Amino acid sequence: MDEPVVSPQAGTHAADSAAGCPADKQEDNALVGKTEQEATALLSGCVWRIGERDGEQFAGTMDYREERRTLGIAAGKVTWVRRG
Repeated sequence: MDEPVVSPQAGTHAADSAAGCPADKQEDNALVGKTEQEATALLSGCVWRIGERDGEQFAGTMDYREERRTLGIAAGKVTWVRRG
């Protein structure tokens, strides 16, 4: 089964929802262990980006944004989450 191709360099996923970020109702570590697809669904309306996938690191800006989550992905699952 082909999985959708997500460009990690596409930038930060901005909040499009007027409802805000539903993931704010739980700890960031609740995303760890979820599949990338599950995490993407939970982060709908949130500001996030992929910082690393299967050992390959991606460039990111150095500005600090408390609401932004950066995810590490390995074998299709979230392995770490960082704020900023």
